[in-house]
Amino acid sequence: MKLVRFGQSGQEKPGIVDDNDQIRSLEGIVDDIDGQVLNEVNLAKLKTLDITTLPLVPAGVRIGPCVAKVGKFICIGLNYSDHAAESGMALPAEPEVFTKATSAICGPDDDIIKPKNSTKMDWEVELALVIGKEASYVTEEQAASHIAGYCVCNDVSERSFQLERGSQWDKGKGCDTFGPIGPWLVTSDEVGDPTDLDMWLEVNGKRYQNGSSRTMVFKPAFIVSYLSQFMSLQPGDVISTGTPPGVGLGQKPPVYLNVGDKISLGIEKLGTQTQIVVEHTS
Repeated sequence: MKLVRFGQSGQEKPGIVDDNDQIRSLEGIVDDIDGQVLNEVNLAKLKTLDITTLPLVPAGVRIGPCVAKVGKFICIGLNYSDHAAESGMALPAEPEVFTKATSAICGPDDDIIKPKNSTKMDWEVELALVIGKEASYVTEEQAASHIAGYCVCNDVSERSFQLERGSQWDKGKGCDTFGPIGPWLVTSDEVGDPTDLDMWLEVNGKRYQNGSSRTMVFKPAFIVSYLSQFMSLQPGDVISTGTPPGVGLGQKPPVYLNVGDKISLGIEKLGTQTQIVVEHTS
């Protein structure tokens, strides 16, 4: 299933995508696409629906973040062998963990706001997973059953904030609009093997990232198991699992985003995103 949220920001409604890539409304069936809906029982109920009987949503409606009420937004850094190489950094012995503020979450096609004093704004196409049931001290073998599905994430980053303002990466990762997720939450059964998905990202029509989740160092099930040793993971939590090579920081010379730039990105089976960089106005 491809679950989606549509409508004005803060007023999104739940939906599901049919075989013709049209959105059908789930209003009256579920309240929202959130942790309450993403457990195995409720997902199984949704799979029994005859989608063709559900109301069609008008084309062109805004697509919101594919998950509501996200409790934790966790990211894994340097998790692609070829990206670590381009960054000139050694592969970590254990997952490199940081967080993005949940206030960074936005829709897949919403504008990206360039923060005040930003000089090195960058892009990262990432495979994100969404937790479907609580995970605490789970094994790697158990972990897959705790993943409700997957989505596209652009881990937008401000490198000067991240790398030149002390040791905490979070400062360059959690700015408003730095976490577009969606367009869809695709359930695990429809994704199949999450470690064999093509990934790409373009800026102003030029392709910079053209990779695959095959070069991921720590796989999704391992990441869930690993994180569950340090914190419980709750339904609706989002975990973004790293980026392949081709980020702006890795270009020679580096290339960074400016106001007016258009970012397009996507992951096989998970859909695409498009964003425009805009000036901070408040």
